[in-house]
Amino acid sequence: MTDKPTVSVLGTGIMGAAMARNLARAGFEVRAWNRTREKAEPLAANGIRVTETPAEAVEGADVVLTMLFDGNAALETMGEAAPALRPGTVWAQCTTVGIELIADLAAFAGEHELVFYDAPVLGTRQPAEAGQLTVLAAGPEQGRETVTPVFDAVGARTVWTGTDGAEGSASRLKLVANSWVLTATAAAGEVLALSQALGADPQDFFELIRGGPLDMGYLRAKATLVLDGKLTPASFAVSTAAKDARLIVQAAERGGVRLDLAAATAERLTRAAAQGHADEDMAAAYFASFDEKPAG
Repeated sequence: MTDKPTVSVLGTGIMGAAMARNLARAGFEVRAWNRTREKAEPLAANGIRVTETPAEAVEGADVVLTMLFDGNAALETMGEAAPALRPGTVWAQCTTVGIELIADLAAFAGEHELVFYDAPVLGTRQPAEAGQLTVLAAGPEQGRETVTPVFDAVGARTVWTGTDGAEGSASRLKLVANSWVLTATAAAGEVLALSQALGADPQDFFELIRGGPLDMGYLRAKATLVLDGKLTPASFAVSTAAKDARLIVQAAERGGVRLDLAAATAERLTRAAAQGHADEDMAAAYFASFDEKPAG
């Protein structure tokens, strides 16, 4: 028996599965649902109850955590869960949804008397598995005593950005952070592609910048995945990165700002996905530099 909240995790992909496991390790009673149930089944070995429907997962839950592909998927899934949602249930919306759908998500929460937290997470597979994500959160102070232990179980740090989840301040900050991550990923791929085109050894480039202001651990990490052919399992898939890049471009346009690098990154990721790399790590945007598979 535990006095900790019961948590329902809707969406058990790369991030959601890791978050569910960390919640179970922290002593929470956890239910999990995924559109493709087979992907959620391994969680049963961690004492997590895998359910057939979203409604079954959220019935009696104190906290519902959504970690789905996008905002539309979150709305659709919560709609399926609606008959079993109790007034006063905390909803921590952890999907990267951009800013256009935040009002719709918050409106859904209001209609069903849920306590809504805009709470996207920053991190990929490894920090998710280690419980070292950064949670960006916005939502009412009343109710935080319930949701904070949940955030503490999945993350190393929670950054509060506001008291009204409907304003989307956490999601806005997440887009800013992701714009940097995705641009750096695209740049890493282009450096490798240019090295190949010019017959230059990429290791000579890494040695050239070693220890200086141009050196970057993230560049080396993503480049190594490509050079060593270790793009699966993905830490963050090309398809998801492409979706996030499009959200960044849309948000910028809405704010009257032109982001040429973000737009190009979105196009590169979309092209890499079309080439068959959708489920590989986003470092596979490298392949978008080639009309055919590169030699070597």
